[in-house]
Amino acid sequence: MRFTQVLCGTASAVVLAGLTPLTAQAQQTDIPTVDSIVVTAQKREQNLQDVPVVVTAIGAKLLQDTGVKDIKDLTILTPGLTVTSTSSEASTTARIRGVGTVGDNPGLESSVGVVIDGVYRPRNGVSFGDLGEMERIEVLKGPQGTLFGKNTSAGVINIVTKEPEFGFGATAEATLGNFNAHGVSASVTGPLFGTETLAARLYVAARERDGYNDVITGKGPSKRDQDADQGFYTVRGQLLFVPDDKSTFKLIGDYTRRDENCCGAVQIRTGPTAGILALVNGGAALATTADPYARVAYSNRGAPSSIEDKGVSLEGKIDTPFGELTSISAIRQWRTDNGQDSDFSTADLVYRNKDGTNYSEFTTYTQELRLAGQTDKFDWLVGAFLADERLKTEANFLYGNDYEQYLGRLLSRSAANPAGVPNFIAALLGRAPNTSYVGGQGLHDQYKQRATTVALFTNDTWHVTDAFDITAGLRYTSEEKTLNTYQTTSDGGLGCRTALGRAGAIAGIVGAANVGTVIANLCLPWSNPAFNGRGTTQNRSDKEWSGTIKASYRFSPEVFTYASFARGYKGGGYNLDRTQSSDGTQAGTAVALPIVPIFDTSFPAEFVDSYEIGMKNTLFNRSVLLNVTGFYQKYTDFQLNTFLGTSFVVRSIPEVTSQGIDADFLWFTPVRGLAVQAGLTYADTKYGKQKIPNDPGNALALLPGNRLSLAPKYSASASLTYEHPVGDSLKARFNIGGKYSSAYNTGSDLFPPKVQKAFTVANARVGIGAADDKWTVELWGQNLFDQEYKQVAFNGTLQGSSGLDATHNTYDPTRDTITYDAFLGAPRTYGMTLRSKF
Repeated sequence: MRFTQVLCGTASAVVLAGLTPLTAQAQQTDIPTVDSIVVTAQKREQNLQDVPVVVTAIGAKLLQDTGVKDIKDLTILTPGLTVTSTSSEASTTARIRGVGTVGDNPGLESSVGVVIDGVYRPRNGVSFGDLGEMERIEVLKGPQGTLFGKNTSAGVINIVTKEPEFGFGATAEATLGNFNAHGVSASVTGPLFGTETLAARLYVAARERDGYNDVITGKGPSKRDQDADQGFYTVRGQLLFVPDDKSTFKLIGDYTRRDENCCGAVQIRTGPTAGILALVNGGAALATTADPYARVAYSNRGAPSSIEDKGVSLEGKIDTPFGELTSISAIRQWRTDNGQDSDFSTADLVYRNKDGTNYSEFTTYTQELRLAGQTDKFDWLVGAFLADERLKTEANFLYGNDYEQYLGRLLSRSAANPAGVPNFIAALLGRAPNTSYVGGQGLHDQYKQRATTVALFTNDTWHVTDAFDITAGLRYTSEEKTLNTYQTTSDGGLGCRTALGRAGAIAGIVGAANVGTVIANLCLPWSNPAFNGRGTTQNRSDKEWSGTIKASYRFSPEVFTYASFARGYKGGGYNLDRTQSSDGTQAGTAVALPIVPIFDTSFPAEFVDSYEIGMKNTLFNRSVLLNVTGFYQKYTDFQLNTFLGTSFVVRSIPEVTSQGIDADFLWFTPVRGLAVQAGLTYADTKYGKQKIPNDPGNALALLPGNRLSLAPKYSASASLTYEHPVGDSLKARFNIGGKYSSAYNTGSDLFPPKVQKAFTVANARVGIGAADDKWTVELWGQNLFDQEYKQVAFNGTLQGSSGLDATHNTYDPTRDTITYDAFLGAPRTYGMTLRSKF
């Protein structure tokens, strides 16, 4: 009986994914076995223990048992996988073995690719949502530059949903939980028009939940007192057409809409600038003492978020005299509109307005063709991939009503007057108070990018002997990108323009030694007149080879070994944010001022060379799986997206290495229905020791030689599932699983206050229902012990300076005046689910 659910050489709790099909198998053989496990990591069905690939496959039952609805939920199931969200749930980023891409910049493509039903998604955040009825999720670790292709330098998350069936079936589910969570879903499948050639499946769901965070809104204008809520609905329909025994066609259409409020941030440390915020706010704008796990956010502007995801795909498979021909055509559109209180306080400093001018929208057409066949000695596959991706982004960033007074107090404060001088900006610029940076004014930028990709690939296995195989894969990719940018500043950059014209007068007020710093702060990117009315066009082209070579040898029916090399590639691109340099000097000051816009915002392609050696063991009459994989990966021109306090920039890091071990253990115990697994990933993922190039102010001076952010050295998971009959007509099922992560830094600049200590998250579910699954009632808990942890920590906008001594690459906490904020992980949730099956 075919089993397509489980994992391989990476430690993870997912091995229990197969318990449903294995239970069905056990009814025939009475003993589930490891050699029944089949995966499709090389685009063909193979036994897990015969595949020279590190792949974690999570089956439908375990996904249900652990409450997995989206890719973020996968973290508890897979060591070495970290998934985080930041300024909105659309900014979701996956990392494998400590390597991934920060998701707040839409111009930066993901190092971990996401593929749903064979269709590539352009960013990780596009896949964040209710994935519906899933057959399995496969997590492929390491570069997958041959078969999965586009921009998968760290790995792939491959999601396969349930397809239509020719036997009638229907399900319904209702869930209630804390935080007023409630949701329903239903599905139906079966033949259409009484035929044996056409079948359909329809899935619909709606879910809502109150927010995790309480919000203090101060003087507003927002009145919303909760944040991090949930509210969405989704529908997915499929048609399966099987005209004969040599061809199948599958048409899939889906639509999802989310309207939520996410994401407010809480303080993890309150800096001395909180006093100035209180002065301009007319009262406390932040918590006097940071207490992040009280889950109270300070925000006078809301964080409304709308996400719309829709698309259609057509997959065809035809058996020809030359092999099986597979075609997957898809067109998709995804859009996110967001608002944000960008200073995360109740003072009205800066914000983004959700008014149709702050959004990102992807429209993507993809086409993949594959032809695969086999002989006695060869398994072969050739293919082509085409993609036309159109990205449209608009951004606003606006002054709040307190911006001018706050900035003036910051620039004028001293040891004698730490609160600064009221109306100092008016004195510097010779204008009436509150007329230089008027609330509601600011930037409005537009970016239109078109990326076209053409790739040819092959992946072939030569069976040298019955025990020895050699697999080779090769892919040639050609990418063209064009970016059109148009930037405006609604007030023409009035404050900065005035400052540049009064450099001498300002020097007389603040002193010649300080004039550069003062004018630089009056000319931050959103207020720089040099960007106003600025239009640019940029073009780039990448033509690169990627691929793999693998050798595998089976010493015995119980022992399989392999060694592999893979070359991965992720295309270059453009930074979609304002960046400015210190290339210009202001006449009369002899001080370099960062007022010159950078024309070339491109960054080069990222490459990785990966080496793996593994052993897969099937022991004790096929009841125990013990797999171990060692890996070494070296990245060059690693694309790091980081927030420098005023804008996002992409820096090319000369070298990043990741080395370690993935280990996995699975035991189908002699106790019928009981399975145990445990796993471990050790990944030492570090920057090279070279100084970071093009790093003004040495803001990234702590990176060389240190571990990457969000890259725990150790992560481990364990899981236990037990299913047992209760009388003649009932059965009980129990699952408990946990994920441990060692300490890691959550900030891309590696400032010490952003460290997350080691933590463990546990989930559990217990249910009882009919033996034939006609109904089931389950009690469940996620983050069962209410573990407190940060997803990502960051510097409060314009709220202090670090204690970084860039000259010596050291950090002095006594000099650090930053207010640090963080997006937190989810608290404990619990509830009850009722399922029925017809």
